[in-house]
Amino acid sequence: MKNLLLIAVLLLSVTVTAQRNRLKNVTEKDGKIGIGTKTPDELLTVKGKIHTQEVIVDLNGAVAPDYVFKNYYTGKSILKPDYQFLSLKEIENFIIENHHLPGLPSAKEIEKEGLSLKKMNLLLLEKIEELTLFTIEQQKEIEALKLKFISLEE
Repeated sequence: MKNLLLIAVLLLSVTVTAQRNRLKNVTEKDGKIGIGTKTPDELLTVKGKIHTQEVIVDLNGAVAPDYVFKNYYTGKSILKPDYQFLSLKEIENFIIENHHLPGLPSAKEIEKEGLSLKKMNLLLLEKIEELTLFTIEQQKEIEALKLKFISLEE
């Protein structure tokens, strides 16, 4: 009986200790949860890698970049009235002067302020839409040059 009681106490001690140590990287401070940090600065702060299969980000007031196409084809967009579709020459001049794409943060800004995935994904989608429009323009020019070349051959 004594041995049985000793085993039960030992198992209980191991279980309680294991449960306490299991969350040793998790802290709570002022209603904020930290994983891998003792000083969480957001509702959830993780210092280290996160492994997940999917992340869903709500736009929560942000505008998807359909304004690029609307602006290009109609000259304005109520989705983002201050958006300007720049020419390739204007983009080149900006890059020469600033060493990054217009509308995107510089490497120094990202290093200093971090990177908002929602904001960056929307900006990257904006740039993809701009590139798509430039590609369409270039394809039209290629087709026109082909027709001109064919007519010169005849």
